[in-house]
Amino acid sequence: MAVLISGIAELTTHDAERPVLADAALVVDGGHVVWVGERAGAPAADEEVDVAGRAVVPGFVDSHSHLVFAGDRAPEFAARMAGTPYAAGGIRTTVAATRAATDEQLTAHVARLVQEMLRQGTTTFETKSGYGLTVRDEARSLAVARQFTDETTFLGAHVVPVEYADDPGGYVDLVTGPMLEAAAPHARWVDAFCESGAFDVDQARAVLHAGEGAGLQGRLHASQLGPGPGVLLAAELGLAAVDHCTYLTDADVTALADSGTVATLLPGVEFSTRQPYPDARRLLDAGVTVALASDCNPGSSYTSSVPFCVALAVREMGMTPTEAVRAATLGGARALRRDDVGRLTVGARADLAVLDAPSAVHLAYRPGVPLVTATWVAGRPV
Repeated sequence: MAVLISGIAELTTHDAERPVLADAALVVDGGHVVWVGERAGAPAADEEVDVAGRAVVPGFVDSHSHLVFAGDRAPEFAARMAGTPYAAGGIRTTVAATRAATDEQLTAHVARLVQEMLRQGTTTFETKSGYGLTVRDEARSLAVARQFTDETTFLGAHVVPVEYADDPGGYVDLVTGPMLEAAAPHARWVDAFCESGAFDVDQARAVLHAGEGAGLQGRLHASQLGPGPGVLLAAELGLAAVDHCTYLTDADVTALADSGTVATLLPGVEFSTRQPYPDARRLLDAGVTVALASDCNPGSSYTSSVPFCVALAVREMGMTPTEAVRAATLGGARALRRDDVGRLTVGARADLAVLDAPSAVHLAYRPGVPLVTATWVAGRPV
């Protein structure tokens, strides 16, 4: 059944020739966009929905999250706000709670976070394992995640668990062997945390190569806590995306621009850890494709709100509102190597967010206000 969505004050399409339309409409049918244009030229449809002068943007594509976990780290957040510096070691607190949780508890928790995302306009999301760090717990974490999204990532190389503290090489062997074998059927991607206190560049390379051999595509955490070799590794290997990118050298920026690897920026982390924000302006001016994502996780960024990240990117990272919205939609799609989402052009999946505002600028102009008044997935409101 064809549905005409009319009365759109501003429609963000990301079409190359007309990325934004005023006084617009679109028609969706069979879960996809079949017509886009000015309202005056809209064709007839089986049903019409008038959004009464609101703005419409593509559904947000959150290309980096960690939704499968148990427990709470609010005391750690409070300590950081009192001056304790962030360290990746807090991940182990969540590992203990996640291992102790049942499958049903993990599933219910993910379902709650997914509903939060939908209410805030996120229609496509990636999520990772990484809080189990045993063969069984990594596989079951991904099996839980796969109930909600096809964009699942094996992150056994998140940190070295306590039982391997004296044998990190042995843990890498586990990750690249039995753990990968158990996890691969439930994953599309493989990832590693290439950072001081986590995995060095040789260990990360081994994990990524093993994942590729198992049919998984690669992405990487890098340069969150300080400069390091991870960004150059991602560019060398032609990974889809390298995420965080808080501390970059000139060589990193050049390598990203030359390789086409997407730089996924996660401003919720800097908000929660009081680290410096990434310099998005520097990346954009160099021709790097930038994505914005929530990094929803219990330790360093416990937000599921991409609109919040858009506002932070505009205020703190040198992005214009238009650039930030593009990064949170089309940029996220490119970070997932998807061409069916993140845009509202003919043939795209009809995923969209209706804003209770006349333009997408309001996502940054009115930070913290729940502007998403309706979310549509595959042509139907949810």
